[in-house]
Amino acid sequence: MKKQSNVCGAKGLAVMQRDEKGTLTIQAEVESIMVTKLSSITKRARGNPKEQFTSLAHLLNEDFLKGCFWELKRDKASGIDGVRFEDYEVNLGENLKDLVVRMKTWRYKPKPVRRAYIPKPDGTERPLGILVIEDKVVQMGIKKILEAIYEVDFQDVSYGFRPNRNCHQALNVVDKAIMTKPTNWVVDMDIEKFFDTIDHKKLMECLKARIKDTSLLRLIVRFLKAGVMEEGKFIQTDKGTPQGGNLSPLLANIYLHYILDDWFTNQLKSQLKGYAQLVRYADDFVICFQSKTEAKVFSQALKTRLAEFGLSIAEGKSRVIEFGRYVWEKAQRSGRKPQTFDFLGFTHYCDKTRNGKFKLGRKTARVKLIQKMKAMNIWLKGVRNAVKLRQWWPILTMKLTGHFRYYGVSGNSYAMRTFYSQTIKLAYKWINRRSQKKSYNWVQFNRFLQFNPLPKPKIYHQLYTLSSYLGRITEEPNVGNPQVRFCEGY
Repeated sequence: MKKQSNVCGAKGLAVMQRDEKGTLTIQAEVESIMVTKLSSITKRARGNPKEQFTSLAHLLNEDFLKGCFWELKRDKASGIDGVRFEDYEVNLGENLKDLVVRMKTWRYKPKPVRRAYIPKPDGTERPLGILVIEDKVVQMGIKKILEAIYEVDFQDVSYGFRPNRNCHQALNVVDKAIMTKPTNWVVDMDIEKFFDTIDHKKLMECLKARIKDTSLLRLIVRFLKAGVMEEGKFIQTDKGTPQGGNLSPLLANIYLHYILDDWFTNQLKSQLKGYAQLVRYADDFVICFQSKTEAKVFSQALKTRLAEFGLSIAEGKSRVIEFGRYVWEKAQRSGRKPQTFDFLGFTHYCDKTRNGKFKLGRKTARVKLIQKMKAMNIWLKGVRNAVKLRQWWPILTMKLTGHFRYYGVSGNSYAMRTFYSQTIKLAYKWINRRSQKKSYNWVQFNRFLQFNPLPKPKIYHQLYTLSSYLGRITEEPNVGNPQVRFCEGY
């Protein structure tokens, strides 16, 4: 079986494969032709923000789709047809050739996605859509084409599911907005079932602002209307995009770009008197404000704006809170605690340095920590007798490393130590329940850990704003409080 690795930093179109003899061969034609074409599209999109692209679907040829195939993850679950990555790979050339022919003659129709559910922190379940391999390949191709256009248009306020952007960068922007700017109020809002309620018609109107290729638009509509297969029953979809597909996060970003990012950046900010900063990761976002009045007015304007696009605010999870340096100083004098807010799995709270100065604190959100511990308990319980200890212990190591790499931010050591110690206790518990005979006592288990150590909690992301960088904030806390009214959007 051939192995592949990415050798092209731009769009990952050059695919390196290793045959049975270990000889490396490079898909030079794919790299030179497709990277050039996508770069040309990006250059045109950057040069003319109003240009509408009329010829894009022809890029979905065999070579391009082959590169997309190699970028898929091998260990993902199969769709409703049961075809796995390895099965499709056996006759890859013939499969892609037949796929392209069916696409050109409009005989290609995406299959319904297989629906699965994963638990959410609030006790509900999040639906996921599992596509067949063939649909994943086509979606990956469409994603690359759309990215070449829309990455030029996207605002700097969005960080989710974008190349070279991640959640820790979003957290860092929030840190700087609160630590170095006159932030006094935070609008923390959650969109009600965002991925399930995206209006297909409105989404296509957003896409038509940049794309005039009817073939590509028609193909996207077919994916949106493909439907869902749940427990053997077909369910027609008239709204929403299934989470789990390659294309869904990008379509969501495009939708929120027009609804929120562009609206806020190019229309609302010019009407504000005080400071304001939006930070968005997918459908999770917070907005920092200097003025209470502007924060309140914005929250009402946003509800109206979302309603125009078929979306609504989750009232139980959305609020406007007083938060920041001046709030903390007032709270210190009055002996009360400021409010907190959650963003990207972290609870943000007002903290102080060793010198008694204000700083933004972050810790693993309580619901997330409980969720992670429950998931770890279920996994250890299920794996203890499924395979031998020496086989699943390295997997536990990777699980801990992944947890620490995400939650390892400045000030979160206590929560990570809690997760580590609880994981050790759970591992000890389930190792000793593999049979009626106890495998280890604590002394023996600690000796086992000495020879088979698990990764310790570690800070991977330094997010604290240094005092030398901070300087002085000269703006008064109530600047920009006059009554304001936001004009309607598009």
